[in-house]
Amino acid sequence: MEYNKKFMRKAIALSIQNIEKGGGPFGAVIVKDGKVIATGVNRVTRNTDPTAHAEVTAIRKASKKLGTFDLAGCDIYTSCEPCPMCLGAVYWAHLDKMYYGNTKADAKDIGFDDSFIYDEIELKPEKRRLITTQLLSDEAIEAFKVWANAENKVEY
Repeated sequence: MEYNKKFMRKAIALSIQNIEKGGGPFGAVIVKDGKVIATGVNRVTRNTDPTAHAEVTAIRKASKKLGTFDLAGCDIYTSCEPCPMCLGAVYWAHLDKMYYGNTKADAKDIGFDDSFIYDEIELKPEKRRLITTQLLSDEAIEAFKVWANAENKVEY
């Protein structure tokens, strides 16, 4: 347990340091075999990138450092329960374990409310707030057919 607390404290410290630098209150640490592989902080406003959340930033750095998109064997420590985008990224990266500090309810209390996204995901596309229209599906399916038959594909 002390092992895990050490890395969580690092994620929390990163989140506080990031506030002092003008960023959001989020930090993340990716660990493999007891060593920090990468860290990330929320850089949305600094990078003018809505996807530059702490977890995504850390995953990008870890993937680059390890030379792989598959982070199996790694754990992530994040100062807050991830938003839907970051949770998806954690799953896509195949991280073994996730530890978090604050909850999504805590985040909501300070203005970071992602509940509308969870609600929207449950809706059929035509019922979502984002105007969504399927277009050229008969042409788009061609890429999937090519992928299904490709011999040189790298599955992920």
